[in-house]
Amino acid sequence: MSSTRLVSVDDAPLLAERLRENRDFLAPWVPARTDDFFTVAAQRDLLEKALRAHSEGTMLPLAILDGAGALVGRIDISGITRGAFQSGSVGYWVSESHNGRGIATEAVSETKEIAFTELGLHRLQAETLAHNTASQRVLRRNGFIPYGIAPQYLRIAGEWQEHILYQVLNGE
Repeated sequence: MSSTRLVSVDDAPLLAERLRENRDFLAPWVPARTDDFFTVAAQRDLLEKALRAHSEGTMLPLAILDGAGALVGRIDISGITRGAFQSGSVGYWVSESHNGRGIATEAVSETKEIAFTELGLHRLQAETLAHNTASQRVLRRNGFIPYGIAPQYLRIAGEWQEHILYQVLNGE
């Protein structure tokens, strides 16, 4: 069974529920969110925007599924750039109830395969907080290597935080 599939606007209610269930768990790893973010309406709007970006070729928005096919997270390739760069950036999260089971590792593997075969990308990058060792393990298991450190890279949990930059090249 596939560990990912393209998101659907119909995922909004379940995605909003998963995000509410995991609000505290995800809070240290994501930008600060207002209460509105966790509503079905906001998630529907975000899914519509993601699917428009997908149709324009600048994003691959995927749902992460457990072994039974239930939605337990999200993984995206965003910022897809063509031309001489042929690159995109991977970001993902998995519900706390499914954390540590290899689901993120499998989803990154499948997404990397799609990026390098179906999308024809040359490079994928990912960024992790310097202290997010679990996500770093997921990336390393999928062939990503660190190539730099970016001080105050993203505003996560309300603070500008340092990130480790990772990449994997097609064919590695």
